[in-house]
Amino acid sequence: MKVIAYLYSDPLLEETPNTTLWEQKIDQIYQDFAGETVDRAQFNQLLRDCETETVQLLIRRLEDLGSSIAEIRDRLTQLESLNVEVISVESDELSAATLQQLQELQHNQKSRRIRQGHARNRIKSLAPPGKAPYGYRRSRNRYILDRATAPVVKEFFDHFLLYGSLRGAVRFLEKKYAKKISVSTGQRWLTNPVYRGDLEYQTGETIPDTHPAILSRDEAAQIDRLLRRNRRLPARTASAPRSLAGLVTCGDCQSGMTVTRVTSHKKGKKEYLYLRPMQCPKQCKGIAYEEILQCTIDQICEDLPRAVSEMGTPDIDAIKSNIQGAIGQKQAILNQIPSLTETGILDAETADLRSYKLRSEIAELQNKVSQLPPVNLKAIAQTVSIPQFWLDLSEAERRFYFREFIRQIELIRTETGWKLKLNFIF
Repeated sequence: MKVIAYLYSDPLLEETPNTTLWEQKIDQIYQDFAGETVDRAQFNQLLRDCETETVQLLIRRLEDLGSSIAEIRDRLTQLESLNVEVISVESDELSAATLQQLQELQHNQKSRRIRQGHARNRIKSLAPPGKAPYGYRRSRNRYILDRATAPVVKEFFDHFLLYGSLRGAVRFLEKKYAKKISVSTGQRWLTNPVYRGDLEYQTGETIPDTHPAILSRDEAAQIDRLLRRNRRLPARTASAPRSLAGLVTCGDCQSGMTVTRVTSHKKGKKEYLYLRPMQCPKQCKGIAYEEILQCTIDQICEDLPRAVSEMGTPDIDAIKSNIQGAIGQKQAILNQIPSLTETGILDAETADLRSYKLRSEIAELQNKVSQLPPVNLKAIAQTVSIPQFWLDLSEAERRFYFREFIRQIELIRTETGWKLKLNFIF
């Protein structure tokens, strides 16, 4: 008896199956692919060949025989009429499938068709199904800016970029626009590729420049840096009103220090600020906030330029140039695809698939560029080493710059008083 095998697969959803998946010897393999001009051409040839000889047919699964229950039944009936013995890897009994099997097949086929539709839309860089994100609306399966809500999202981003506080940006949105969102929603807005003009699919792949962006690339890179910086800080201190909140620790007991307020009962009720250890076994006394703030400013002006000059920084310009060169090469290939399609070298489906992969690779390279540190770190250090620079800032602005450079401030007590030790982020 001749042993043959039949394989059917969709290149959009899975890799081409290996023809050596069966252990026994196969005399001939018939293989069809979804999307071909002539549907099931090899299967029809298989039926013609089975008319002249007795064969045993091996398949992977029932779904390979058709895209619906009716097609599978018809093809099984055709094979049985030719006395073909059908053996499947996943089913033991093919001639009398139970109702449960048929229901499962129907569900699997429906799910497969939905995923095929999503895959085709993904290849064409169309928006995924579902409601458009806040700030956008749908137009022909693509996102366009919503003139009523896009400015609200833009101001949310601008406030976060200015002060580096997620909770502060959420409160600002509610106060100015009466738009109430949760902190978790604000976090999703800050990291959602949609607001950067990109689409991210369930596969994890990102396609750049698919629709108008609310955030520029530079702004998105700055937001990513601020989010990474805030993750190093204790909870809620990123939006604290005082610039030293979450940065100062006791050098003896390593306890974090919190800002406390004391109001006098005299006329005018003047307010005094102190930094006190939260959990100090020695019951250390608090220290005036303004004293530590002034000492921090004096020390950062003295220590920061030296720390930056001693830091062995890589050649950021060279790294960025290499990545930009790789992006340029892939973009050049992408630009050639339309002409290759016009000349018939590539068919439309292959061109869409190749374009999708190239754009996804470009998005990964752009993400690497956005994660690079600023190239003018030494120039920035020279600017912020001027005491007047710090004195002209508000507390919120000082909070922003302190956390750009300082990881931790250790308050070390001495016999004559105390001193500060600054631990920079680099």
